[in-house]
Amino acid sequence: MAMTASLLSQSNEPVRNPKAAAALFADDGIIELPSLASLGPTTGASGPAAIENFMAPLLNKVPDFRFNNVQSLIDPPGQAFGEHLAEALVRSAGKLDRAMYAGRLVAENGKIKPFRESLDTVAAQEALSPAVFQDTGRSKEKLSVP
Repeated sequence: MAMTASLLSQSNEPVRNPKAAAALFADDGIIELPSLASLGPTTGASGPAAIENFMAPLLNKVPDFRFNNVQSLIDPPGQAFGEHLAEALVRSAGKLDRAMYAGRLVAENGKIKPFRESLDTVAAQEALSPAVFQDTGRSKEKLSVP
């Protein structure tokens, strides 16, 4: 497995430890989740300390958050693109958050520079704020990466 695909996989392993995840980023590294704009929170952070602070609130709401089925789909030199499924209980809502993510990273000297990710915001919103949307039954489906 090439270095960038390995970083893509590694970035998902320590996601429950924001400090460890942030350590994978270069000093000028950034994480961007532009699709979060529809949910209202900050959509990214720059630098390991800010990235750690960006990730910590997620774990307060969803302490068992983790990625499953990480699949590297494209791995040209210096970058990687992949998909992964997140599945965890949102304790405050008592519902499972099952959302598909897709992310692209660029690496330099073994560290992540930009990491841009998208996610299924409808699934996330249903799990985090179930009173906002009518239950579509999606929370009962089992999603998988083909």
